[in-house]
Amino acid sequence: MISYARQNPDQQSEASPPAEDHIAPSPRVSVQAFCETVETAAAVQAAGEDRRLGKAHLKIQMGGMAAAIEAYRSAPTPNVIILETEGRHDILLGLDQLATVCDAGTRVIVIGKINDVTLYRELVRRGVSDYAIAPVTAIDVVRSVCNLFSAPEAKAVGRIIAVVGAKGGVGASTVAHNVAWAIARDLALDSVVADLDLAFGTAGLDYNQDPAQGIADAVFSPDRVDTAFIDRLLSKCTDHLSLLAAPATLDRVYDFGADAFDSIFDTLRTTMPCIVLDVPHQWTGWTKRALIAADDILIVAAPDLANLRNTKNIVDLLKAQRPNDRAPLYCLNQVGIPKRPEIPASEFAKAIESQPIATIPFEPQMFGSAANNGQMIAEISATHRTTEMFLQIAQRLTGRGETKKPKGSFLAPLIEKLRAK
Repeated sequence: MISYARQNPDQQSEASPPAEDHIAPSPRVSVQAFCETVETAAAVQAAGEDRRLGKAHLKIQMGGMAAAIEAYRSAPTPNVIILETEGRHDILLGLDQLATVCDAGTRVIVIGKINDVTLYRELVRRGVSDYAIAPVTAIDVVRSVCNLFSAPEAKAVGRIIAVVGAKGGVGASTVAHNVAWAIARDLALDSVVADLDLAFGTAGLDYNQDPAQGIADAVFSPDRVDTAFIDRLLSKCTDHLSLLAAPATLDRVYDFGADAFDSIFDTLRTTMPCIVLDVPHQWTGWTKRALIAADDILIVAAPDLANLRNTKNIVDLLKAQRPNDRAPLYCLNQVGIPKRPEIPASEFAKAIESQPIATIPFEPQMFGSAANNGQMIAEISATHRTTEMFLQIAQRLTGRGETKKPKGSFLAPLIEKLRAK
């Protein structure tokens, strides 16, 4: 048994952090839990259904410490053991016995009812990785297991933000690209846009990029996907923004299995702090999987009945599939088209049971110019209200405030001119 327990019992007893707190997904590991109570077993079972433990192989048994000791007398131990136990003496004595049958490298999480610093220190001394105070919730178990594999000194695992339209033609890609631009430029967060619409993607056009390679090279060569390979496929848009472009050609069909993009997303997580997925409006195994696995989701909808129905359907499904995550966010786009009857934002909010995080007005002149010139809205008009909306969406999705830019000197205009040459 190894590893240092990161949490103090006094901190464990506090209320769990909000569901939107970022918890990096666990790698492919085996987890076996030995529970004393049905309540803890139910919490561990619910944790096993969480998206962040989707790659973990979880097995639950009753009997606590005694059952674990007996089980491993004749079987190898897994990557992680979760033990529920009652009294102080039982914990320490049981751990000493378990150590005699436990393989090196196995990590142990103990769930107990005693909130005592002295006991905590004894557990750390014996190599326990984490100690949680009962009763635990599913998100407590998810956090404990996932945190074992994201050491403080390790590079942070990237956050995936998925943007999808409630209906075709609502401008979801435009929103995704402008929000990613704001994340990179205004929040100074290294980001990548992955255009998942391989046949008709517009990210290359919107960023005025025409890379020879892109995401298709990765998805059709899964055995080659690693950090170096993905890095070669990225097209640099700005200092902080890169693009994994779609080919946008019809020389082949793009039919994929549900897990076709998994290795790409996993690799991007290790290289970029923020990944924005431009998810096409289609319902396939891989689009559903991409949405469920994302850390945050933004649905873009127009103010009509079909969009309202679709938004509600997507939100309801994702809430059910992601019970330990915050609910998907949504925004209204293309609002205020002359002579078009529209459903008010208040009616959307009543049906979805949440307010839109932004209501983006219909601005055909500005958006059309940006699209035709391969520019972002912020490049067309840095002070426009829509530019500010994209920044607000970026802040909401990342949980970050605006990065304060340093005050410019009198040489700043000259430097900018030199850079432009």
